[in-house]
Amino acid sequence: MDSLAPPCSSTDVQQRKQRRMESNRESARVKKQKYVDDLTAEAAHLSELNNQISNSMNATMQQCVKIEVHNSVLRAQIMELSHRLHSFKQILTHHAVFEPDHLNFGQGLLNNSWNLLEAPHQ
Repeated sequence: MDSLAPPCSSTDVQQRKQRRMESNRESARVKKQKYVDDLTAEAAHLSELNNQISNSMNATMQQCVKIEVHNSVLRAQIMELSHRLHSFKQILTHHAVFEPDHLNFGQGLLNNSWNLLEAPHQ
């Protein structure tokens, strides 16, 4: 022990101990408040992100419904055009059977046209 230092009384030790405890409590309170504030900010950010994702998903679902409707229209058009093509072929075949001289000049063109019309739709 240093002979020049004043002797420490038990009240001095108790006061320092009390100040240290208060300082530690305040430090813990500040740390806890920062933690709570950080969690609150993160929750707000995640809530906003969730809203953005939800809005994006709703817009995507609306687009999907529009595309499904458009696809249904296109399928109906394909069916109608296929029926017309079949009817057209029947008319041309019937016409060729009863009046073959009228179709001989364009037979190559007619066959090529049918091949193009029968090509798979992409």
